Amino acid sequence: MIREATQLTLERHGYDVTTAEDGLEAIERFEKIHPDVVMLDIMLPGLDGISVCRRIRETSTVPIVMVSARGDALDVVLGLEAGADDYVTKPFDTQVLVARLRAVMRRAVSDPERPAPAAGSGVESFGDLELDREALEVRRGGATVQLTPTELKLLIEFANNPGVVLSRSTLLQRVWDYEWGGDGRLVDVHLQRLRTKIGADRIETVRGFGYKLRA
Repeated sequence: MIREATQLTLERHGYDVTTAEDGLEAIERFEKIHPDVVMLDIMLPGLDGISVCRRIRETSTVPIVMVSARGDALDVVLGLEAGADDYVTKPFDTQVLVARLRAVMRRAVSDPERPAPAAGSGVESFGDLELDREALEVRRGGATVQLTPTELKLLIEFANNPGVVLSRSTLLQRVWDYEWGGDGRLVDVHLQRLRTKIGADRIETVRGFGYKLRA
């Protein structure tokens, strides 16, 4: 009932929706239609949503929003660590759900705001880390680093402010489009994933204030 009601709601907002009854069917549908965004219930039967998320992340950076029935802290963290970009808790408000989907899709398709690169070069270097703003690619030691749209936008936000301390609330507003509130765990877990990919010492924690990119 929840799945069907959510489908009808999203279709009224202009989305073309495909649904699946369990985790294995979800993977089959994903591989067949290659959707623009994925909503995954953590409590999917057969193969749970966290496992499905990990399987999708093996081959795709598509935006993923997890749905948790309990709002349990462990569920949320496991979902984000598996590669989800955001989450909503059931029962969820329709407008909140639509807003979160639109936000993750904007991060995937829009050209992130940034200052113009130096003449003759669209590539910025931070030690062995290179950010190509024109191609929206990241390289470390010459090797391409695969980032999700949210991880890329997070890195670009730091690159726009090298050496500047950015608080969790600032990052939630600029990267996740939260106008107020927001869960700081979104920032913490995505930073953990980003550090694993670009180097643990690249982004420094300033205790009590936030984080900064080492210039």
